[in-house]
Amino acid sequence: MIKSIEKSAKTEEMAIAAALEELGLTRDDVNVEILERAKSGFLGIGASPAVVKVSYEVPDEVAEPVAQPEPEVPAAPAEAPAAVSAAPADMDETHAKVYNFLSGLLEHMGVKAEIEITDKEDGGINVNLSGKGMGMVIGRRGETLDAIQHLTNYAVNRGSDKRRHISVDAESYRAKREEALVRLAEKMAAKAIKYKRSMALEPMNSYERHVIHAALQDYEGVTTSSIGTEPNRRVVVSYEKPQQESSKPTSREWV
Repeated sequence: MIKSIEKSAKTEEMAIAAALEELGLTRDDVNVEILERAKSGFLGIGASPAVVKVSYEVPDEVAEPVAQPEPEVPAAPAEAPAAVSAAPADMDETHAKVYNFLSGLLEHMGVKAEIEITDKEDGGINVNLSGKGMGMVIGRRGETLDAIQHLTNYAVNRGSDKRRHISVDAESYRAKREEALVRLAEKMAAKAIKYKRSMALEPMNSYERHVIHAALQDYEGVTTSSIGTEPNRRVVVSYEKPQQESSKPTSREWV
């Protein structure tokens, strides 16, 4: 079951912080709705505080997940893992560089994984890792996986005249996360329209914010924007009042 509290303060962020302090929760544990934005007024006259509604899950109740659960990190192996084999002899040069770099990195992490490498139509490279211990490879919300992808791109493309973007995934985590983000975006858009209010999502990285924006770019009745600074930058889904038919420009007005 979902419960909620409302808080008011001089700014939206101060109201959210007050609610989190009272609940003893973190920003990732709650969903925030901006009921009223703060108004400064003119010379202090007509000023009004921000009002936010903070919703949270009651313990021992199951609710629809909106983010990837924290992966279970396996215990350290009792023995040192065996070295991952070198790239197959029939691999092309770039694929072999990707394979060898990742196998060495995973070996140092204590993880042995199957490494599948395929070419993308746009010239990039897809890598999918599978096996035990993928929770350690993925990390919290894919942060470790993002770091592995960044290091792989740097190591393989360094000194190369032709840069190829390398996408690294583990157990199809990215596809599953993207599907979850699209569902979350549509859910928040429906709420924004239903309650005619702006809905602030949890902080996300640039890729996840891009997924939200793209999912709602043609969603009638809402607009999206990003607020805040990294690493607390988040997407706000705002209700957009439909234009009256009479106010819509005719084809002649567009000429």
